[in-house]
Amino acid sequence: MARVSVPLVGLFLLFSFLAFTAQARTEHMKYKDPSLPTNIRIRDLMKRMTVEEKIGQMAQIDRAVATPKIMRDYGIGSILSGGGSVPRPKATPQDWIKMVNNFQNGSLSTRLGIPMIYGIDAVHGQNNVYKATIFPHNIGLGATRDPELVRRIGAATALEVRATGINYAFAPCVAVCRDPRWGRCYESYSEDPEIVREMTEIINGLQGEIPQNSRKGVPYIGGKDKVAACAKHFVGDGGTTNGINENNTVIDRHGLLSIHMPGYYESIIKGVSTVMVSYSSWNGEKMHAHHDLITNFLKGTLRFRGFVITDWEGIDKITATPHSNYTYSVLAGVQAGIDMFMIPFNHTEFIHTLTKLVRDKFIPMSRIDDAVRRILRVKYKLGLFENPMADESFVAELGSQAHRELAREAVRKSLVLLKNGENADDAVLPLPKKASRILVAGSHANDLGNQCGGWTISWQGLSGNHTAGTTILEGISAAVDPDTKIAFKENPDMDFVKSKNFSYAIVVVGEPPYAEGQGDSMNLTIPEQSQYTIYNVCANIKCVVVLISGRPLEVMPHLDQVDAFVAAWLPGSEGQGVADVLFGDYGFTGKLPRTWFKTVDQLPMNVGDPHYDPLYPLGYGLTTKPV
Repeated sequence: MARVSVPLVGLFLLFSFLAFTAQARTEHMKYKDPSLPTNIRIRDLMKRMTVEEKIGQMAQIDRAVATPKIMRDYGIGSILSGGGSVPRPKATPQDWIKMVNNFQNGSLSTRLGIPMIYGIDAVHGQNNVYKATIFPHNIGLGATRDPELVRRIGAATALEVRATGINYAFAPCVAVCRDPRWGRCYESYSEDPEIVREMTEIINGLQGEIPQNSRKGVPYIGGKDKVAACAKHFVGDGGTTNGINENNTVIDRHGLLSIHMPGYYESIIKGVSTVMVSYSSWNGEKMHAHHDLITNFLKGTLRFRGFVITDWEGIDKITATPHSNYTYSVLAGVQAGIDMFMIPFNHTEFIHTLTKLVRDKFIPMSRIDDAVRRILRVKYKLGLFENPMADESFVAELGSQAHRELAREAVRKSLVLLKNGENADDAVLPLPKKASRILVAGSHANDLGNQCGGWTISWQGLSGNHTAGTTILEGISAAVDPDTKIAFKENPDMDFVKSKNFSYAIVVVGEPPYAEGQGDSMNLTIPEQSQYTIYNVCANIKCVVVLISGRPLEVMPHLDQVDAFVAAWLPGSEGQGVADVLFGDYGFTGKLPRTWFKTVDQLPMNVGDPHYDPLYPLGYGLTTKPV
């Protein structure tokens, strides 16, 4: 027995030593210990970080220039996909996951192994990705007046973002569009700040329902099926003069806080992880350089504890000529309180410039530490230190049937019926499914890209059937009686319309796709060819016009000819939702999320303004019953 006890004692001592060593290592590397509170882990990690490692965390670059080596050598904190920046055309979820993990391996190979966060503009679904479900743009969701529907859309979007291995969505846009001439108006839920505030419910879908005992202002992300959200663009981007993108918002402080800020109050209460700064100015001062609003108000008064991020090359535009005084721009942006910098193609200059500013004591380390602490907090809330790698758990969620049904429901609820015959006794809608022959016409009837709008597959969007979905024509074909014959002609002339003995016509027209400043418009007219189509068809037979647009357009000249008029906004990939309501399977319930003007000369005009004289007021919308 004595001979046996010696090795047993030795083994016992060996195991005790190994256990002690493991415990000591865990204690030594507190930032890697998931059992410890987040703040302790952050504090421990930041003590270990050099100035260069901290500044690397503040940089976000586009995937087009990223490599695992760059992620490792510079300790880059984040990567994004700009609009249309994809691994390859028609990339699969597996292609995305492989790419994201390749970059993540670079981040994990750094000295401290800090994982990167990957962001993408999932503004109406995972819209950059081939075959994703494309939901209606925000203006249509505002017409639903249904925050619970929007929450479900947020949850579905989070799953489709996770399906591609990505964990950060640049959404929601909580802009309050006060002038439809603005090219981003469709990204706004409404001109009414209260409607915008209600629609921040999407954050609970994207990030998860924040627990009641959570500290207000602290980011919350509820699991691996959720993503970090981003309230944008702080603040006043929807109020610029003449609706010009990135322009100046002229309004007093009370107006700014009462009209443009409520969406941010509510987003922060819901635990939003990040806030993106607007390109625009407030009374002449660039938001990207606005210390009072970013540091004093957002971080101070509102107690926001997530991180503040620039827009695409946002600091470059602090100077009138972009990038003309980069050192000043970096200094102004960092001092304003911005934490992460979207410098898609320019990380070396940014890191060098910021490092020099810190070394030369123009920027205190306390400001850098504040930024890095906030960035790390979001990464910990995402669980990235425990689960940095993307997997294929959610691949089947991309474009799933359940999500397409949800998008179709959203389309049905977003449609606003503005005219239905000359009076209630003369109603045209719902249309009969059984008819001998019907005409479907217009540039948007059989074009998926047109009905999805901008921010779809590419930044500006594009016409054509370039992803998966159902066009409005296909929806009509599926809805009508099998014996009803459908003739589709995009731009029929009068002779064609008169000669075919049609029972009625559905004309689907609207704006071509656009995004941001390229959509700014001073006239807001329906394209000329579409006007001819309306005239050729509606002057000769009973017709319903369905308008696909990101905002109200001038329609007065055509209303007398049109028997029924439907605002369908930008419905996304599920065009069958339009047919569901046209043919009475569901009733019209949508309400205008913004004022419909008579002429552009009235703009800007919003509910509550003196001399408010709209064609259709905010909240207008005729209803029908299902048949």
